[in-house]
Amino acid sequence: MTKNTGNPGRKPSMLDNFKPLLIDVAVPLGSYYLLKEALGLSTFAALAWSSVVPAVRTVWGLVRERRANALAALILVVNVVSLVLSFVSGDPRLMLAKDSGVSSTVALGILLSVRLGKPMMTEGMKPFLVKGDAAREAAWQRLMSGQAAGSAAFRRRERLFSVVWGLVLLAECVVRVVGAYTVPVDTMVWLGSVVLVVAMVIGFVVGGALAAGPMEEMLTAEAAADRAERPAVGAAA
Repeated sequence: MTKNTGNPGRKPSMLDNFKPLLIDVAVPLGSYYLLKEALGLSTFAALAWSSVVPAVRTVWGLVRERRANALAALILVVNVVSLVLSFVSGDPRLMLAKDSGVSSTVALGILLSVRLGKPMMTEGMKPFLVKGDAAREAAWQRLMSGQAAGSAAFRRRERLFSVVWGLVLLAECVVRVVGAYTVPVDTMVWLGSVVLVVAMVIGFVVGGALAAGPMEEMLTAEAAADRAERPAVGAAA
């Protein structure tokens, strides 16, 4: 869970939540056109250099957190392997298709994590539901451990959230692969970012409606029930 040592009570703003996405989309897109149009680099070279920032940001995130983040590590590995293959081939369309390779690998990793009983998307979802509140954190632990009445339903929704994201990313992969080999490269550079953003929006909306929203309601109810029970226990004592 993300820690905020400067101000524990501060809730992440909309900009804080979407800053990584803005960096991974806007910076490579702007870099590509700057390198290609202003500096005269080839299409392949511009694509290669514009891929550096997201990779560096992922590495820095892992170093800063000083702990393994399965999703971030998986994205980094796939990015590195895809970049190496792209450099070997020298094909700009393969460079574009590598992004879909990242999506498909991450999607399969997410779906596999659900199968193994450790949904990968939970780590990213939990801070938004717990909101740094101790009572909600305790309620989360009870629901996840099976100690609360709604634990089974809560865990089903938790798994469903990752399933939704896995399927959305697989669909995004198919669209981007088709686009990489059928749409002009210069067009696909920005269109690929549009496809990614649309996929993210779909993931948030559908995942929120089917999983995160109901989970938040269950979490709130469990925290409220615990608070109501404590005075009763104290009075009985």
